Amino acid sequence: MKYRIESDSIGEMKVPSTAYYGVQTQRAIDNFDISRIKVSDYPEMVKALGIVKLAAARANYALGLLPKDIFKAVEDACKRVIAGEFDKEFPVDLIQGGAGTSTNMNANEVIANIALESLGKERGDYKSVSPNDHINLSQSTNDAYPTALKVTFIHSNIELIKHLQCLIDSFHRKGQEFANILKMGRTEMQDAVPMTLGQEFEAFAENLREEVTRLNQMAKLFQEINMGATAIGTGINATPGYAELVTTKLTELMGMEFIKASNLVEATPDTGSYVIYSSALKRLAVKLSKISNDLRLLSSGPRCGFNEINLPSLQPGSSIMPGKVNPVVPEMVNEVCYKVIGNDLTVTFAAEAGQLQLNAMEPVIAEAILESITYLSRAMDALSQKCVDGITANEDVCHDLVMKSIGIVTALNPYIGYKNSAMIAKEALKTGKGVYELVLEHKVLPKEKLDEILVPENMIEPHPFGK
Repeated sequence: MKYRIESDSIGEMKVPSTAYYGVQTQRAIDNFDISRIKVSDYPEMVKALGIVKLAAARANYALGLLPKDIFKAVEDACKRVIAGEFDKEFPVDLIQGGAGTSTNMNANEVIANIALESLGKERGDYKSVSPNDHINLSQSTNDAYPTALKVTFIHSNIELIKHLQCLIDSFHRKGQEFANILKMGRTEMQDAVPMTLGQEFEAFAENLREEVTRLNQMAKLFQEINMGATAIGTGINATPGYAELVTTKLTELMGMEFIKASNLVEATPDTGSYVIYSSALKRLAVKLSKISNDLRLLSSGPRCGFNEINLPSLQPGSSIMPGKVNPVVPEMVNEVCYKVIGNDLTVTFAAEAGQLQLNAMEPVIAEAILESITYLSRAMDALSQKCVDGITANEDVCHDLVMKSIGIVTALNPYIGYKNSAMIAKEALKTGKGVYELVLEHKVLPKEKLDEILVPENMIEPHPFGK
């Protein structure tokens, strides 16, 4: 491999001659071989870095701080980065020391070298276009990096919602398909009162639909940024008006309003928006895991479990038990959810670890949130496409369980009173007889009235009653 020699304040270093990144990126490659998950693995993060650098360049040019020829080259370079042309030039590990400096400099070097090339200069000729003096002008890692993270999370949340909506739609379609299948509801793993399988699946859909609102609410917090804060929020090395102008330029690029934080010293170390968004991801994970638990229970059996629904058979379930098929997709979703819950704890600890005017742990926050979003998106796709869409109902099993259940006695409460209902339930448990049979045997109600009360629609929604 051919190399070029670049230097920084530490000294000289070899950089691959074909690379658009430079010496500081190379140092990060050598120093942080940790997760082996790179910035390039998240194209939306590369795009966000390009957007932030473009907003800064436009603000600097408008303020007369960048010569026109350099600005035009930098602007074009940023656009190419945003378009995804140079994703592979971001090889820095997401987990890194330095509060994101390696990622920020990676972007600065790539954009500088693209601009140099367009100006007919050699890569690494930083006297003409400097990563620090031109691309990082009016910025520091401490405002550019968190702003890029926020732009990344905004884009990622939009995509996450699409995957979530697909899963919601799957549950809703099943809710409609199963609307007339009567089954037994359960509380505390005990028979409760009748419902329809459709109501159960519609409840899954609604349970997740709430999370669309919640995630979008939390993501709006990312629209408050600290660009112009530079090192610690005092605005050193940023010209007056820059903070407001760069925020406007970012608003124009993103097509949504960004707001300059009212106190940049406070905003620079603050990681509160990450904490609350991560908690929203955790909340979604908890709900998904509970729903997955329910699907596993409802499909348990097939002979010795609930057996009310059938999950698609995807693969053999045992190396020793012939014919066994496991609920592998809901199990996988459970595992993903546990990972997301763990990532939320990582975000919490990292946010707490901030010291004085900066939080140096933002890189692991970025890694944890991006991983959670990615895992959740893929898991929800698998759950909708490989599981929910193919679920079928065992209607006869559902009906038989209702008829055998003690729980239908609850529907008789308003007509025969709690004491008589309890007596019937107790005797049914003791003798094994059905509630319907015992009500007629004790002549508590005439058959015509009993049949009217136990009509399915009278047991699954509010209706007038009386003795």
